Amino acid sequence: MSEKKPATYWDYIRVEDLLALQDGIEHDEAQLKNDEVLFITVHQVFELWFKLVLREVRAARDLFLTPRVAEQELSGAVRSLKRVGTILRVANIHWDVVETMPTREFLAFRTKLLPASGFQSAQLRQIEILMGLPEDERISLGPAGASGSGYQAALRGPGGSESPALERVRRALADVPSLRDAIDAWLWRTPIDGCDPNHPQAEARLGVFLESFLTAHAQEIDLNVEHAMAIAESDTARVELKRRYEAEKATVRAFFAPSEPEGGVRRRRIRAAMLFIETYRELPLLAWPRELLEALVEVEQRFVIFRQRHARMVERIIGRRTGTGGSSGVDYLDATALKYRVFRDLWAIRTLQVRRAAAPELANAAFYDFRNG
Repeated sequence: MSEKKPATYWDYIRVEDLLALQDGIEHDEAQLKNDEVLFITVHQVFELWFKLVLREVRAARDLFLTPRVAEQELSGAVRSLKRVGTILRVANIHWDVVETMPTREFLAFRTKLLPASGFQSAQLRQIEILMGLPEDERISLGPAGASGSGYQAALRGPGGSESPALERVRRALADVPSLRDAIDAWLWRTPIDGCDPNHPQAEARLGVFLESFLTAHAQEIDLNVEHAMAIAESDTARVELKRRYEAEKATVRAFFAPSEPEGGVRRRRIRAAMLFIETYRELPLLAWPRELLEALVEVEQRFVIFRQRHARMVERIIGRRTGTGGSSGVDYLDATALKYRVFRDLWAIRTLQVRRAAAPELANAAFYDFRNG
């Protein structure tokens, strides 16, 4: 039996392997300027962060694949999502390092990248898929890809060949459900004022809860209208303010009457569950569910910032040139930051919340107390 070799830091971390990876297309780091090594290194760090993000998002998603999720188990999902948010916050700072590169120094090696592009980061596409970005909401890359499945075409190798990147994305597409779908299924099962969706009177009782809340919300808006009217400087301003507040009331009601393409009755209950958790988060059994929803918003916010910082870095260094992969460059990056949102309903709930004192009383608040057994 061979004797176990003592571990060393450099073997455990594989330092020599890591330090040999910044040699570029030439496979000779001596031929590269410092700016190119910086560019390669930062993007390699991004890919390592993406690897960890995928693991944590998948761990959070997997928790919700069981028919029943115990409240205390939600802490594990929150921990994973909080870690993802922290990783993305740190990753955003890496753009500061890239921005130390002057324009001319980047242009000195940019041509050799053609037609490679950050768009070809399979792991970033995997994260989007796992999170639940709808395929029909993807933005066309440009000449290198068309609408629909065009982003997959951009992941092919030379001459349209198969590639490890494309295979990664195919596996991600097959790995269902997404985090959003899993969260939606959990929210749909959430008892609202003590009533779950399998109760014979589930729809009727949901309607009672929503009507009481919408009434409270409308009363809050009326208070704002009264104050706004009192300080308005003209009749024209009062008319416009009145119109805006009435439109807000109508928007809130429409939010809880989604059309079938939005998910119809099922989406109505999911949205109501989000609102219920956020409104009554002080109840003991709603504390962790609320932390989960907050963590999801934080993760998506960090992703939006990541895309925005990417766009500003590109504009700062090379302006509005066409992207190396054939995209519109900054315009494409800005469009993804604006449109690539997964948890839109969670953001919309912010518009709907009311003061704690204005929230209607629950009929079954005791249902959410800690219980023995």
